[in-house]
Amino acid sequence: MFEIKGWKCGILICYDNNVIENVRATKLLGADIIFMPHVTMCTPSSRPGAGFVDPQLWQNRESDPTSLRLEFDGMKGRSWLMKWLPARAYDNAVYVVFSNPIGMDDDQLKNGCSMILDPFGDILAECNTFEDSFVIAAITREKLIQAGGHRYINARRTDLYREIIGQQHGSTQKVVWLHPNNS
Repeated sequence: MFEIKGWKCGILICYDNNVIENVRATKLLGADIIFMPHVTMCTPSSRPGAGFVDPQLWQNRESDPTSLRLEFDGMKGRSWLMKWLPARAYDNAVYVVFSNPIGMDDDQLKNGCSMILDPFGDILAECNTFEDSFVIAAITREKLIQAGGHRYINARRTDLYREIIGQQHGSTQKVVWLHPNNS
């Protein structure tokens, strides 16, 4: 946790954001803004429609931008992101600053989709070019209180689930890219 011009901020790196409790815990520690740097999407997954994007599409991005955009915006990229990222902002009444590279990352193509979301889960600004770029957005404290997540956090009944969430747990998840020799 740290502060920028009076705004309390937290950072969760890449896969940390996929674990719902990490985002909630960061909010409960006081975060108004959560920075979420990633190197993700267009990677192997058991999720239908997921997987690598052909690097040749990147090479042909000027002559055939439509084919690349369809891959980047589909289930290999942005569509997957939009299933969960707005929910993290909304459920926790936080601003989300999501960053992700675009272009070749060693032998894998990354699709960018860097964006800023408000506490309602709405996109305030998004990078959607094939170039390195950045965006800015105006944020207001009022949205932190107006968003539904603020009410949900105040309505929590930890006495009902404290024992469940606090149970001993050893992670058994085997992420494909962390264990490349596993089938």
